Amino acid sequence: MSPQHNLVLVTGATGKQGGATARRLLADGTAVRILVRDPNTPAAQALAAAGAEVAVGDFDTPNSLPAAFAGATALFAVPPATYGAQGWDADLEATRGIALVTAARRAGVEQIVFTGIGSLSDDTSWGADGKQRIEDAVATSGARYTLLRPVRFMENYLLRGMPVDGIVDGVHRHLFPADRPMKIIALADIADIAAMAFADPDRFHGRTLELAGDALTPPVAAAAITEATGHQVRYQELDESDAAALGDVIAHTWRLMRATGGWRADIATVREIHPGLRTFDTWLAETGAAQIKSLLDSDRVGAR
Repeated sequence: MSPQHNLVLVTGATGKQGGATARRLLADGTAVRILVRDPNTPAAQALAAAGAEVAVGDFDTPNSLPAAFAGATALFAVPPATYGAQGWDADLEATRGIALVTAARRAGVEQIVFTGIGSLSDDTSWGADGKQRIEDAVATSGARYTLLRPVRFMENYLLRGMPVDGIVDGVHRHLFPADRPMKIIALADIADIAAMAFADPDRFHGRTLELAGDALTPPVAAAAITEATGHQVRYQELDESDAAALGDVIAHTWRLMRATGGWRADIATVREIHPGLRTFDTWLAETGAAQIKSLLDSDRVGAR
C-alpha cells in the first residue's frame, strides 16, 4: 500500500461529489486544497472552516491552474459540466477537463481520481462523450489513476427547480421506467471509495468502477420516502413525448434507458470494495429522510 498523499486538490468542491469527497478526506486527516472560482460562497467558506486550503482558479483560464497545483500530489477531478438548454457541450467539457489533467501532470501530480457518469451502453451521445474524452486523457496521462462512474445520486430527491427529479407537489417526476429497478448511490459512498483510492493508489490504479449502492423501482422508492417522512410521495414516469418536449438529449436518454435496461453498475461488486455501501433505506435513516422532510415541510408551509 502506498502512503496517503500530502495534499489532494479537489475540484467541484462546492458541488455534490467534490464537496462530499473533500469533507471525507479532511475527516481522514488528509490535507485538502479546493479549487473554486469564488472563495466567498457558503460552500467554499464551510470547507475552509473545516480545514481546507482554498485556491482560486478557473478551467477556462489555464494559467490560473499551476498555482492551485503547487505542492499537490493528487487530484480529485469532477467533470466541468457544460449542460444548458441545448444539452451538453461535450467539446467544451472535454477541453476544460483535458486542460486540468495537463496542468496536473505538469505540476507533478502523481494520482488522479476522476468521477464521471455511470454508463448505459457504448453510446456516448446522451451526455457521456465529453467525460469519456477526459477519462481517456486521465488514462494516458502517466499518472496512477482511477475512474469512477456513479449512477444517479440518492441526494437528487433534494433537487429543486429541475424539469425532472426532486419532489414537486408530492410527485417525483423522472425518465425511469416505473416497473424496472432504478440504480442509485449515496454521495457519501462515492466519497468513501475515492478516499480508498487515494489511500491505496496501487490497489486502485487503472480501475474503472461503475458505482451503485441500491436498485429499486421508483414507486418503491417513493413509498419509502412516504413512510420515512410522513409526506405522501408518488412517482410519475414521463412518456416519450414528455421527454421529447425537454429536448433531443433527454428524449434519447429516455429511449436508451429502455433499450439497455439501465446502468451497468453491479452492486455486489461495489459492495466487495466498500462493505459499508449504503442502501436507500440506510441513506434515508442517516440523513435523507430528515433533509427531504425539511423541504416538504417548507413546501407545505409555503402553500398555506
